Amino acid sequence: MRLGVLDVGSNTIHLLVVDAHPGARPQPAHSHKVELRLAQLLDAHGAVTPDGIELLVSAITGAVQAAEDKGCEDVLPFATSAVREATNADEVLARVKAETGVDLPVLSGEDEARLTFLAVRRWFGWSAGRLLVLDIGGGSLEIAYGIDEDPDAAVSLPLGAGRLTSAWLRGDPPDPADVRALRRHARAQIARVVGEFSRFGTPDHVVATSKTFKQLARIAGAARSADGLYVQRDLSRKALEEWVPKLSEMTVEQRSTLPGVSEGRAAQLLAGALVAEGAMDLFGIDELEICPWALREGVILRRLDHLPT
Repeated sequence: MRLGVLDVGSNTIHLLVVDAHPGARPQPAHSHKVELRLAQLLDAHGAVTPDGIELLVSAITGAVQAAEDKGCEDVLPFATSAVREATNADEVLARVKAETGVDLPVLSGEDEARLTFLAVRRWFGWSAGRLLVLDIGGGSLEIAYGIDEDPDAAVSLPLGAGRLTSAWLRGDPPDPADVRALRRHARAQIARVVGEFSRFGTPDHVVATSKTFKQLARIAGAARSADGLYVQRDLSRKALEEWVPKLSEMTVEQRSTLPGVSEGRAAQLLAGALVAEGAMDLFGIDELEICPWALREGVILRRLDHLPT
């Protein structure tokens, strides 16, 4: 069957169309993205602005049309932290339902972590042993750990690259004092949850997902996306520690010229790097592997698990 998963995230509205069957690997068939930066379309009270709601409705309308054009039997929509934390979330969801017909479920941060963990487990398999999974999105950082398909521990922290950039790094390049302040803030947040995971013991394999980690791995020398899904891509803490000072001195335009860094994501790269560095340091991670599957694939896999065979 052909399924669409509609991810209303903090950075993008992304429709991923896949050909999927129970027990088989979902095969990507089409991708439709709109960079909306929803987390930046908030007013001083944390509400999505009227213009932001209009843009969101328009983007979802376009995604629904794309899903129809590509022959999707069903679309699995969900929203993450930007909608979840908006003070007018109920109004936003009601407008989306009324104007697009899409009933948009809002995932909790823990749900995000658990579904991402499922996707990573299916990608690497049981032989990977105990997994520690990190995922930096636009609005939040998800961390999950476990040996089964459902993690033993899963948390979500308000440490997304887009959120932190807007709140802490306003200069271009940012003021060194602001960079240090964000570094302290991120590490203090992460340190609060380290104990929840350390009691389970040392993971056998550490994995990261998300565009932020993929871009950091790429600038540190990992293979290009064009080289395919099955090329192993790693990121070491040493490489990250070398890149963070360089990124902090670059303008957004300079960062956008780095390999694998898109113009739309360049502004957020430093904040993402500070969170990644802090997480790797506080969890004692020397190296991690990048997984091409993440939350969207987790949503699809969970749906397939519930289909009759």
